Amino acid sequence: MAWLRLLRSRRVGVTTFFRLMGEHGSAQAALEVLPEVAKTAGVDDYSVCPLPVVEKEIDWAVKCGAEMLCFGAPDYPALLAEIPDPPPILWAIGNLDLLARPTVGVVGARNASSLGTRMARKLAGDLGAAGQVVVSGLARGVDTAAHTAALKTGTIAVMAGGVDVIYPSENAVLGEEIGREGLRLSEAPMSLTPQARHFPRRNRIISGLSRAVVVVEAAAKSGSLITAEMALEQGREVFAVPGHPFDARATGCNRLIRDGATLLRGAQDVLDVIGGGVENAAPEPRAIAADPAPAPAPVANVAPVGIPPAPAETRTLAETAALHQLILDRLGPSPVSEDQLVRDLAMPAGDVASELTDLELEGHVSRAPGGLISRTG
Repeated sequence: MAWLRLLRSRRVGVTTFFRLMGEHGSAQAALEVLPEVAKTAGVDDYSVCPLPVVEKEIDWAVKCGAEMLCFGAPDYPALLAEIPDPPPILWAIGNLDLLARPTVGVVGARNASSLGTRMARKLAGDLGAAGQVVVSGLARGVDTAAHTAALKTGTIAVMAGGVDVIYPSENAVLGEEIGREGLRLSEAPMSLTPQARHFPRRNRIISGLSRAVVVVEAAAKSGSLITAEMALEQGREVFAVPGHPFDARATGCNRLIRDGATLLRGAQDVLDVIGGGVENAAPEPRAIAADPAPAPAPVANVAPVGIPPAPAETRTLAETAALHQLILDRLGPSPVSEDQLVRDLAMPAGDVASELTDLELEGHVSRAPGGLISRTG
């Protein structure tokens, strides 16, 4: 209770928390001197976090089935405790045993291409088959694909808001499944709605929990690159999947490789460095490259996004424009098969084919032999 009051007090962040604990020996002692410390720093009329506030948070956590993990306790993740700014307190919902197993972070673009999501699914599935727990951030795109593929073998979702607030809302079902079969973690107060400023702090936990971090797709300025940079600062191994130079979603990964990250072709590249092997794994697809004969992806591994599938003749102009953008977001300069695109969109093949024809006539997509499609321009 005293730890939570100290951490929730105004102007007390992670660094201040540990400094006060080191100087005064306990959270209760720090709470008693905190108003005087604040006054010395020029803050008058300072008061610590009221007891009823943390009592309410703890009561709600109990109702949600969340457990508190405190720094230094036996159930606190050992790897995370090694980073320079570990969270003093984590809220957890799910299987805490996953924290004792080897972990690999898999992150990437929210607007991932069809090839990017396919690579994330393959990579996470093979890492899970080799005994690794997949850590990610429950975001759209690559995160969603990685969590879904590793759900049965073990996955941890690190959240920017409260551990009871699943964001984005389209991942509500997946988030609930992770709470039952995997693990959700957050340092944020219960019920906190995530804001943009919370995500960089969240990213240090993803990398801190992981022995290695893999970036599948990332733009030049993205949260995935922040995670990779934090991983390097924490002494973790960083891997990046190469991509087509003309695809903006590959810019970050290609830059990471240029700057010394390990080029990743598949899960075995990670396991060769951190130990382990892929048992009975299918041959790896070439990283973000065309595959003329992709293996069918289970519908359960597809995260439907965008507008609902409606017959072409009933769509409004706005819905058609949204569908066109959804298709283009899934495509890049590297060709992907039309069948794979249809599976990723979770839409009737006839509807997709007709829209692809329109996009081709407009010069937005081009076709190659073997049923391959790529984005132009």
